[in-house]
Amino acid sequence: MDSAKAIEAIKEAKPPATDRFTYLTIVETNLSPAVLPTLNEVLQDAELTQEIGWDLVYNLVNLPGSDECLETIARLGNPREVILKVLETLELLSQDDGYQSDDESEAGETNSEKAVPFKSKFITLVNMLSILHKRIKTKYPSRFLATSLQTIYGTYRPNHEMTAAVINLVHSLAGNKRPPLPSRKSSVNVANPDQHGDATKNAPDPEADKETEHPTESAIQERLLLSFATCILESFVNKNDVAWAPRLLEFYNPEKIVPGRKTLMARFREEKELSEKDGAVGQLVSLIADLGLSCCDNKFLSQIIEGPVDTDPLFKTEEVSKPEEIGLSTGGCVILLAYWVFSTAVFDSDHPVPDMHIFPEHFAMLGKFLQDDAEEQIQKAPGTVQALITIGLWLHDKGLVSTVPKATLANQSTSPDEPTSDYMNYTLLVTLIAVFHPQLHVRNAASCLAGLVLHADPADDDRLKILYDLLENCDYASLKACAVTWLREELIAAGPNAQPTAQNLAPQTNGAALPSPTLQTGAATPGTRSRAGTNMNVFAGSQALETVQYVVFPNMDSLKELDLPELVNYLGTNSPFILQAANFGLFLWSSADKWRRVLPLNLDATVKERWFAPLKDAVEKVKKAVDSNEVGSEELGSLQFDLDVLGDRLSRLEAAEGFAVEK
Repeated sequence: MDSAKAIEAIKEAKPPATDRFTYLTIVETNLSPAVLPTLNEVLQDAELTQEIGWDLVYNLVNLPGSDECLETIARLGNPREVILKVLETLELLSQDDGYQSDDESEAGETNSEKAVPFKSKFITLVNMLSILHKRIKTKYPSRFLATSLQTIYGTYRPNHEMTAAVINLVHSLAGNKRPPLPSRKSSVNVANPDQHGDATKNAPDPEADKETEHPTESAIQERLLLSFATCILESFVNKNDVAWAPRLLEFYNPEKIVPGRKTLMARFREEKELSEKDGAVGQLVSLIADLGLSCCDNKFLSQIIEGPVDTDPLFKTEEVSKPEEIGLSTGGCVILLAYWVFSTAVFDSDHPVPDMHIFPEHFAMLGKFLQDDAEEQIQKAPGTVQALITIGLWLHDKGLVSTVPKATLANQSTSPDEPTSDYMNYTLLVTLIAVFHPQLHVRNAASCLAGLVLHADPADDDRLKILYDLLENCDYASLKACAVTWLREELIAAGPNAQPTAQNLAPQTNGAALPSPTLQTGAATPGTRSRAGTNMNVFAGSQALETVQYVVFPNMDSLKELDLPELVNYLGTNSPFILQAANFGLFLWSSADKWRRVLPLNLDATVKERWFAPLKDAVEKVKKAVDSNEVGSEELGSLQFDLDVLGDRLSRLEAAEGFAVEK
């Protein structure tokens, strides 16, 4: 296209030389980056821009360098018509290419000019809305705002630039009551024409209502913006792993940090991409505080704990008459709460903290989010779920476990018909997160929280029941491995001077286990509940291992019937649990004298015959197959390391002084 001719056509055809419809066609036909300065001069005619500006939005936003023209249209065009066109354009562009990555492909370039990526178009259009909404003069401006916020949220992608754009929008429309908090600011800077442009250029609303704005409108609009901000916070954290739970664990357990390995705390402090995540979340939290949500009172907690899960409050805001009719994102509020407790603990920030406990409040929150198809909910909202784990870790560290005194809990009687305890249900909910969460470090944090709350259960027979349930009924080797670790911790916690239960003081005549409890139906509960004021503890004597020995060391005779591929698959699938059981055996029998009080009679012989011997044979069979190349490296996968380690553990167990293995 000849740029000079195009510029001349745009100048000469300007009305009244042609009618507006003809002129619009001429402009659209001659659009190119070269004509944009000329077009911007033409658009300074407010009357003309009110007639044709809205119809140029879609074509202009796809043209590099068109920001000034679009800003002029936002300042001079009919705000109602331009808003509608901007929203329509946002939806169309989102459908066309909004789901590409942030680094959109440069394919489709024309005349060596790069196509405008979706996030740049989004920012430009959102900036237009920050100008347009302040120009509308109507009795109910919130109705326009509600529609805009719905569309923006529906087309928003949780990257730093788009997040900065929506923060600018909300600050602009809310009136910037106070400057954003100076700490943990994002380094991303997105220009906002409403803040940096010349508002004196704004034309009046040509369709301004004669009636003044309704008295409740200001409060309704602020509530809409608050609802929107909580939705954006939820969306951003669900798509950007902020690692609050594992960072909190690092903070609480510095002695467990591996020397020489960079911590997550250091990475989020030093690496730009990660620090920008913290900065974006910090700005969103500051924005929410600006909008009035800065208090962790009973009303706020009640909404999270007792109210329904509201995932799309913005889409229930048409023609509301009161601010309180506008809901907030439940997930966004949980994330806000997690940010408050995390930043208060780690950064010593001055944020509100909740007056709540693991039981009943946090337990209720977990149940509400995970009660329906937990796997789907965890995969769909990983950030919200990590926030729940973060809150749980903080509550445990503060000693806020239960509102019921420990003595009362420990004195509660147990009967065969007693319902499963809250501690068991809580542990099972948290272990679901440890199984299904997409981030490994969150799965590890969830496993840690489950163990902490398990050990906090004041009733020792309840703790034993939870461990048995996991070992017997859980299908995931990693969690069964955790249960073995927790069992070892319970034995250690009982201490060498702990007194066994009266039942365990009776002489033992054989190594048979006590009847296994049927945990799914609430039948026979293992153990005798500890009593307040006594030293009775099922983990201090042999009853605990009598109860769980056949689920920690299950019968492995069936391995003899498996062919080689089946055996490789079994060991690969179950290696975390098998390896932890071998470690547990080493723990018991390498110091048999120390742990004799907890070992049922003939347990070593039983484990040798049912578990150790067939497992050892299976490992040796697979090793020989590997050495003779019957099993290739691809087929073996990641099993090789586990196989070598397991073989070493079994050899050490066989040599343990307290493990009666015949030579």
